[in-house]
Amino acid sequence: MREKTSEIRNFMLHMCRGKARNIAAETARHFGISRQAASRHLHVLESNSMVNSSGRGNAKVSWVIPLIEKSWKFPLAGLREDVVWLENLVPLLTDLPENVRDMWHYGVTEMVNNAIDHSEGAVLTIYFVRTALDVEIWINDNGEGIFHRIQRLGNLYDAREAILELAKGKFTTDPANHSGEGIFFTSRAFDSFAILSRTLYFSHKAECDDWLIDDDRDVPGTRVLLKLDNDCKRTLSSVYSQFSEPDEFTFSKTIVPVRLARHEGEKLVSRSQAKRLVSRFEKFKTVVLDFTGVEEIGQAFADEIFRVFASSHPGVSLIPLHAATGVQQMILRAMAVK
Repeated sequence: MREKTSEIRNFMLHMCRGKARNIAAETARHFGISRQAASRHLHVLESNSMVNSSGRGNAKVSWVIPLIEKSWKFPLAGLREDVVWLENLVPLLTDLPENVRDMWHYGVTEMVNNAIDHSEGAVLTIYFVRTALDVEIWINDNGEGIFHRIQRLGNLYDAREAILELAKGKFTTDPANHSGEGIFFTSRAFDSFAILSRTLYFSHKAECDDWLIDDDRDVPGTRVLLKLDNDCKRTLSSVYSQFSEPDEFTFSKTIVPVRLARHEGEKLVSRSQAKRLVSRFEKFKTVVLDFTGVEEIGQAFADEIFRVFASSHPGVSLIPLHAATGVQQMILRAMAVK
């Protein structure tokens, strides 16, 4: 009976992740219980301050509300990411499953360390929100901004190219002290990951592997979002294993969203675009090229990747994924040229 009660209330909580109407009726239909019994379960969630509701009857709307909300502000000078983690965040996460705590430990310390070592800002602000379903943490610095810093130090033509380099992995502006793996693996560990800086937006969601670039906001410095379900089954080991060869423990495989190689309004037709895409591919044994959102590519673009680069780097395996028919045909044409 206790397990059934937990299942019913967990179902309700997930329905309330966004504002949902008439939760009790939907729960009653799903579990084959009475509307009155379902309403009692919802009342318990409301009484325990897990869910808020407004309206009555069929017009009642319910949504998940924060159990804990905290914020901290730190001077970046002399700040230590391990101290931030231990003193402020560990007490708020101690009851979560070990694999979830491990991912929070990794993600928070990596992102705070990035701000300490790279932002050149003066202040770090952290916002923490925990609900009955998940935890969301925002890590903000008031520095130069990650994409424009990478553009400046990497001598890139456009700050958007920084997003492509971060998506590949193994990119750092300080190779003597950093491996360039922190953002890559943090983005894959969490259910939702995003970086907002100035007018650029870079995001990854676990369920749809979705990367976006936007330019309709103006965020000073760098703002990082980390969000993870409290009952997530993923582990750091499983994330690492997706990007290593069997029986190896090195970061040797990457997945690159090809659409990030184009600037707004462009089509992928030129060799220069292809060269921008394949830059640093030689650091990997396997590169999966995800063509989601790319309906066509030009002959020169395909030739530069699948003939010129491939022939000069036989140790790198290029694997196209989600390629539309026209894209597949252009890839096969490039590979057929001797």
